[in-house]
Amino acid sequence: MSLWPLIVFHICAGTIGLLSGAVAMSLRKGSRRHRLAGDVFVISMLCMSGSGATVGFIKYQLMNSQAQLANFFIGVLTFYLVATAWWAARRRDGETGIFDWVGLLVALSIGAALVISGLEAAYGNTGLKHDFPVAPYFVFGSVALLSAAGDVRMLARGGVSGAKRIVRHLWRVSFAFLIAAFSFFLGQQKVMPAYMRGSKLLFVPPLLILIMLIYWLCRMWFTKTFRDKVIAAKQAPVLS
Repeated sequence: MSLWPLIVFHICAGTIGLLSGAVAMSLRKGSRRHRLAGDVFVISMLCMSGSGATVGFIKYQLMNSQAQLANFFIGVLTFYLVATAWWAARRRDGETGIFDWVGLLVALSIGAALVISGLEAAYGNTGLKHDFPVAPYFVFGSVALLSAAGDVRMLARGGVSGAKRIVRHLWRVSFAFLIAAFSFFLGQQKVMPAYMRGSKLLFVPPLLILIMLIYWLCRMWFTKTFRDKVIAAKQAPVLS
């Protein structure tokens, strides 16, 4: 079974996702251009993470490549983050549904699987599990479990509204973007020119995304005027 068509699709979707994500993050939140770039980002990221998880699962099944199982988990986590971030932006205030319950189950399952794998790596002889070190398992597992905790809190309250809904959208979509950046700039150094491999400059794009995430979260939480403008813009109808 040839995986090249799926791999090429994965690479193309990831490239579009990185470019559109950078554009969406730099534009004014709630603006029409931001929404357009965000739609392109969501579609491309869903395609990228879905195809990446599929490739990882197929390689695990066909070639018994245990290292791909971790890629499958992280791909599913990225898909979940993007999907729930999109739904948080599109939904009405104080609304929940079956989508949220399915998302909760996915987050709990992935979080548990990653943490268990991390514990196996931590207490193993080599400090590795499926050729992955301990830290990524616990980092991504913690993100999945924290997301699940947020889902539980939202469902218990009957949904989220106002600034909390926008913050839910913002941090999830930005963290998915961060995963994609780490995956490309640090996880795919073999496709880069030889002089760039191992360079500390490859940490710059993920670091910039993290800084922008913190910046926008602070503006949302602590700048009431800006927060009210973003909410109003997201609730306004888009004119064709």
